[in-house]
Amino acid sequence: MITAETIEKIKETARIEEVVGDFVHLKKRGSSLIGNCPFHGEKTPSFHVSVNKGIYKCFGCGVAGDSVRFIMEHEKYSYPEALKFLATKYNIEVEETVESKENIELNSARESLYIVSQFAANFFEDQLWNSADGKAIGLSYFKERGFREDIIKKFNLGYSPDVWDALTLEAVKNQHSEEFLEKTGLSIRNDKSKLYDRFRGRVMFPIHNFTGRVIGFGGRTLKTDKNVPKYVNSPDSDIYHKSNVLYGLFHAKKAIRDQDNCYLVEGYADVLAVHQAYIENVVASSGTSLTIEQIKLIARFTQNVTILYDGDAAGIKASLRGLDMILEEGLNVKVVSFPDGDDPDSYMHKVGAGAFKTYVEEQRQDFILYKANILLAEAGKDPIKKAGIIRDIVESIAKIPDNIKASVFIKECSHLLEIEERVLLTELNAIKVAKSKKAAAPQRAATSNFGHPDMPPDDLFAEGGPAMAEPEVTSTAQVSTDILQEQEIVRLLLTFGHELATWEQTDNMYVGSFIIQNLSDVTFENELCRRIVDYYRNELENGQLPTINQFLRSEDQEIANLAITLSTSEYSLSENWLNKHQIYVKDETHNIKSAVLGGLYYLKKHKVDRMLTDLMTQIKEEKDVTNQEILLGRYAQFKNVERSISKFLGSVIVK
Repeated sequence: MITAETIEKIKETARIEEVVGDFVHLKKRGSSLIGNCPFHGEKTPSFHVSVNKGIYKCFGCGVAGDSVRFIMEHEKYSYPEALKFLATKYNIEVEETVESKENIELNSARESLYIVSQFAANFFEDQLWNSADGKAIGLSYFKERGFREDIIKKFNLGYSPDVWDALTLEAVKNQHSEEFLEKTGLSIRNDKSKLYDRFRGRVMFPIHNFTGRVIGFGGRTLKTDKNVPKYVNSPDSDIYHKSNVLYGLFHAKKAIRDQDNCYLVEGYADVLAVHQAYIENVVASSGTSLTIEQIKLIARFTQNVTILYDGDAAGIKASLRGLDMILEEGLNVKVVSFPDGDDPDSYMHKVGAGAFKTYVEEQRQDFILYKANILLAEAGKDPIKKAGIIRDIVESIAKIPDNIKASVFIKECSHLLEIEERVLLTELNAIKVAKSKKAAAPQRAATSNFGHPDMPPDDLFAEGGPAMAEPEVTSTAQVSTDILQEQEIVRLLLTFGHELATWEQTDNMYVGSFIIQNLSDVTFENELCRRIVDYYRNELENGQLPTINQFLRSEDQEIANLAITLSTSEYSLSENWLNKHQIYVKDETHNIKSAVLGGLYYLKKHKVDRMLTDLMTQIKEEKDVTNQEILLGRYAQFKNVERSISKFLGSVIVK
């Protein structure tokens, strides 16, 4: 048991921003640090760290705690394990009332998996440097590949003897349990219940977790027998899940943060080669296709990813298919392609570290344009193939959350593909509308960015923010207000849907597409308005832009009646204003932007008003002072949003 004095010293020394900062990319906002929560998926930061109070709090999933709790939750450690982890980080000697034994397998099965994995890593490394076969076979192989000794040692590379049970026997001899050798996948039990080594006669690449502990291995055979798999990787275990791991991340995380860029390669040797070129911000998705979990790991440190592709066409095409996921997560993607026949490993050893680094820095290009060039070259003059490629590229652009970046790529691709920008925009809008409908969730408040300087930040409406669920409507007046606001949106949709939205950041899309896109997460209270909006959305998805006549002449009498009501008025402006008095009065057709944004802003304002009401209720009911302060801060944020919206609408908010 760790003494109370040691625990107190650890807690006093461990700084919350440093502990969390090792796992989450934090940015300063006001008096807090914020970042994307590591405990649930989100694109908009809702994870707050209070340096003064030494605590963290996520307003998306609700997790909270101090430095010790964070390590326990993130690394799945017990309380003592988390304390020892922090003690190691801050070089604090751990005093215990009962002296611990070196072998703690009986105390923690999970810790035992770490211990036996580290034992194996030490064993393989010792074999590489000190055994006759290790030096003659394993070490010679690495040196023949051109790797320096400092790189071999840095990554703890090793060699597994070409003997059936060399590791297994040595581990058991050192009192490691057969159970944990099996659970880590280091040993396999045959039909006769005898254990043998998984990695026999292979050079070994230990795989480290985020904090540097060995969790698995990759082993490469040195045999030419085609029946022997080139690489064998550890199976998934309680400490190793290959879809959640990036090879080299432990060695690269500081450099990724410092350089604000992550190089992504395919294999273990590629990582070593890039490091040897003095580029340390590099990782590999070895043993698996790139996964969302791996992309989110990168996003903790940077929003910029540079893919280092193999030079062969097949490898390039295979990689292209997975990169849309990176775009969808909001990361910026660039590509470096090596000459045909080369990968990062072979090219570095061919030209040397200096030339390799220069090549990588000079050859980077944006992924979208790279993809367009690659696919166009493949299509040649075939019009059918070219049409398919155009849609493929637009689908990639549609995955980019940032409208400004998407607009730039549309313009660039218009020239590159030799096709009118409007055609690409129409296709882009149809894809975005379809995507918005699939992603819509009733519990999320509306999100949009209208390009107006007073528009509230997207992250206050996006998934992960506080109090996002729609409160129940209990007032008749409230219901009436909802219906009026929703009917106004439907009126604007029917009246101006076929017009081009020519204001900033709309990419000249149609007003109807613009409105529908910004209603993706809005739940309409009025069932009839909801039916009209759904019909409009479905038509856009089918490539059709609805006209008002489709609604005025609808076979559904309720829809027709509402369309007629909303498109007509019992009042009209007298011609005498102009003819007799020479007074020109502008109507909304002269400023569609103001009409459309006004309608959407009122809808957003209503959302914010509900959020403020809900937050105030939470503040009144909250008994914990710290949580109450956090809620008050959130209330102040939403109050600022309300003022911003009201400023645009010309309303007066009492301060």
